[in-house]
Amino acid sequence: MTSKQNTFGFFNKTLAKHLLFWCIAFVYYLSISWLYEKNKLLLSQAVLFDLLFQISIAYSVICVFIPKLLNKNKKVLFFIATFLVIYISYISYSAFRCFYLAEVFKEEYAYRPPLIFSERITDIYTFLGSLPSYLSPTIVLLILNYYKQQKETASLLEQKKTNELNALKNQLNPHFLFNTLNNLYTLALKKSDKTPDVIAKLSEILDYILYRCNSNFVSLKNEVTLLHNYIALEKIRYGKRVDTSFHEQIERDVQIAPLLLLTFLENAFKHGVSQEINTAKIYINIIGNSNSIEFNIKNTKPANSEKKNIINRDSIGLQNIKKQLDLLYPNKYTLDILDINNTYSVILKIIPNDL
Repeated sequence: MTSKQNTFGFFNKTLAKHLLFWCIAFVYYLSISWLYEKNKLLLSQAVLFDLLFQISIAYSVICVFIPKLLNKNKKVLFFIATFLVIYISYISYSAFRCFYLAEVFKEEYAYRPPLIFSERITDIYTFLGSLPSYLSPTIVLLILNYYKQQKETASLLEQKKTNELNALKNQLNPHFLFNTLNNLYTLALKKSDKTPDVIAKLSEILDYILYRCNSNFVSLKNEVTLLHNYIALEKIRYGKRVDTSFHEQIERDVQIAPLLLLTFLENAFKHGVSQEINTAKIYINIIGNSNSIEFNIKNTKPANSEKKNIINRDSIGLQNIKKQLDLLYPNKYTLDILDINNTYSVILKIIPNDL
C-alpha cells in the first residue's frame, strides 16, 4: 500500500468519525425540541442551520485559531478571532431566523414574540445566553482530540520504551558466545565427552535468549535456570579455577525483567575469574516472592586488580542495566554496588510492579 493510499484511508476514517459526531449532535438537538415543536420542518431547518454555524465555529477554532494563534503564543489575537467568529455566526443565525424562518413559517411565529433583527444582534444577554450552545461542540471536540493525542503519546512512549528495551537486550555481551564456541571447537578437536553437554547447554541458552524472553517480564525460575546453564558452561571453560555457591528461594509465578541478572553474572566471571590465577569464588543468593526480589552476587577480585579498572570495565553493562531498571521498575528498585577489599558485590532489590 502506497503512502497516498494510507493518507487517503486515514482522511476517510477521520472524516467518517467527524460526520458521525455531527450527526449525533443533530439528532440530539432535534430530540430536545421534538415533542413540543409541532412544525417538524421548521424545527429541522432551525436545528440544521444552527448546527452549520456551530461547525464553522468549531473548525475555525480547532483547525485555524489554535494552531496559528494560540500555539504561537498569540493569545490576544486568538480570543479576538474566536469572539469574532462566534459573533458573526450569531448575527448570521439571527438573520436566518428573522428574515427566513419568520417569513416562511408566519403561522408559527405569529404566536411568538416579534423578532427584530437590530435588537437581537445588539442584545448582550441573548448573545451570552447562546454561547454555551455555540461552544459546546467545540469543547467536546477539543476534549476528544485531547484524549486521542494522549492515547497516541502513550502509544509512542510505550513503543519507544519497547525499542529501548530491545536495544538494551541486543547489547548482550557477545564475548560469552565467542568464548563458548572456541571452547566447543577445542573440545571437538579433542573429541571430549563434554562436547554434547556444551552444545546442549549453549543451545538452551540461545533458545531462551532469542525466543523465550521477548516479553517485558518472564518467570524468575526461568532466569535462574539460565544462570545455572551459564555457570555450567563457564565451569567447563575455567575448570577448578572457579568455585561457585548458588542459593535460591523462589516462590511460584514470580516475574522479573529478562536478562537483568545474567549481566551481573557475566561481569562476575569476566572480572573476577578470567584474571584470577588462583581459585576465584562467586556467591549467588536469590530470594523471590510476591513482595520483592532480592539478588545478591559477590565475587572475589584478582589480587592485582584496581577499583578504577573494574568500575570502568563494568560501566557500559551497568548503565544498560540501570536504564532497563528505570524503564521497567521506576522508583521500585535499589541497586547497591560494593567494592570492598578483595570482593566485589552487587545487591539488587526489586519491588514487583503490581504492588
